[in-house]
Amino acid sequence: QVQLVESGGGLVQAGDSLRLSCAASGGTFSSYAMGWFRQAPGQEREFVSRITWSGHTYYADSVQGRFTISRDNAKNTVYLQMNSLKSEDTAVYYCAADRNKSGKSTLTWSYDYWGQGIQVTVSS
Repeated sequence: QVQLVESGGGLVQAGDSLRLSCAASGGTFSSYAMGWFRQAPGQEREFVSRITWSGHTYYADSVQGRFTISRDNAKNTVYLQMNSLKSEDTAVYYCAADRNKSGKSTLTWSYDYWGQGIQVTVSS
């Protein structure tokens, strides 16, 4: 069983940057692909980014060029660097782990473990 804990959220202004972290425990972190999702009020949870066990990265079109996902297997941590934030980035952000460690998956149901989520609010 993998436990995931997000940190680094908060309230920022449009154009600012923020870095989310997700610390994993209880499993072999390096054997999972890791993803970030977000959910705005009244909307479905949506894919943001993914990094495979080998470091391949994928992004939603809406964040491509502004967000960067990375992982530190020695620290069992995945990061999401968010730059040039916009008001439409406001959401609860979730970290997720996928036992299918390679390939691209943007579907929530394909991820096996989830964090509790953390609020990111971008004021315009």
